[in-house]
Amino acid sequence: MKIIDLNDEQLEDIESRLEEYDESYITYKVDGRIRIGMEDAGKLIGGLDACITTFKILYVSTVFVDEKYRMQGIGAQLIREMEKRALELGVNTIRLDTFNWQGKDFYEAMGYKCVGQYANAEDGYSEYFFMKRIA
Repeated sequence: MKIIDLNDEQLEDIESRLEEYDESYITYKVDGRIRIGMEDAGKLIGGLDACITTFKILYVSTVFVDEKYRMQGIGAQLIREMEKRALELGVNTIRLDTFNWQGKDFYEAMGYKCVGQYANAEDGYSEYFFMKRIA
């Protein structure tokens, strides 16, 4: 046996086998994505990207509001709209992660619970993992 670098075809094969294995545990599929933004006078000033993963979980990968527009409730509007759309898609749990200089306090204020964290003192950051049940 030896370790090899995977080519695209091999990676697809491994992912396919994992998906087949997971299907014995995942009895239903929910699919979808939420991509929403906020404009001001035609200029994009913020946005959010999230996709449904397994077990009716929505994973939020990106939330951003331009610095000039922060602390005006725009991020909260995006999160509330995302949660509304997530419910319509059949989602019951939302998960996300954030670094210490990003939105930890914001997500807590939005009702998200920190379910884990770690600090990397050597590289100078901490990361926080959040979840929220919405159904």
